[in-house]
Amino acid sequence: MTAPGGTAARIPARGPWRDDPYATALHAGQGPLFLRRTDGRLMPLEVERWLADADAGDESVLARCRGAVLDVGCGPGRLVAALAERGHRALGVDVSPAAVTSTVRRGGTALCRSVFGPLPGEGRWTTVLLIDGNIGIGGDPVALLDRAAELLAPGGRVIAEAAPVEVDERCEVRLDDGRGTLGVPFPWARVGPESLSRHAGRAGLTPLHRWTLAGRTFTELAGAPAPAAAGGTAATRA
Repeated sequence: MTAPGGTAARIPARGPWRDDPYATALHAGQGPLFLRRTDGRLMPLEVERWLADADAGDESVLARCRGAVLDVGCGPGRLVAALAERGHRALGVDVSPAAVTSTVRRGGTALCRSVFGPLPGEGRWTTVLLIDGNIGIGGDPVALLDRAAELLAPGGRVIAEAAPVEVDERCEVRLDDGRGTLGVPFPWARVGPESLSRHAGRAGLTPLHRWTLAGRTFTELAGAPAPAAAGGTAATRA
């Protein structure tokens, strides 16, 4: 197909994260892959890192995971697989069938679901992960963090990765393989560490710890506290 002027037309795929450049990159095992904003700016996606084993930044997250762990936007499953190896009950959810297939092949458990739809174990997850830019899912960080809080067990934690620079923006993006193929538009968000803490507060989550490792910044957020047990101690529901 040729566009006016003789240049190749960009042919949208059928749906975001499905039969699109993301699925193609996962099958190929490499990028390039970008999120393309409506203003033409490209945000690189780290396909090769997602397909590799957990790195130092990931290990710092894994070390803070407790109990049953839900990985929202699990991608090809490196964290879910690593958690399973450590004996956690771990579930990945992702809207990409290719990502779910990859997670299962790596020995993890995953479902092809949206975080905003019904999920197993709602209100019983000890740890919810929002890593690799997934704070951007849906284009509304407060709504996403509010949903994460709903999924937590009393006394649970959300661990979220922020952008490496301070930013707070909403945008429409498309997946772009850098070779002329675009996916369909969808909403996205980027938030830096301070913005993440601010949005978490609006969602009823309390920032506990922030750390930076290998150029990546993470924040641990506390959900509603566990109810006091008989004798005044806190009961933690796994």
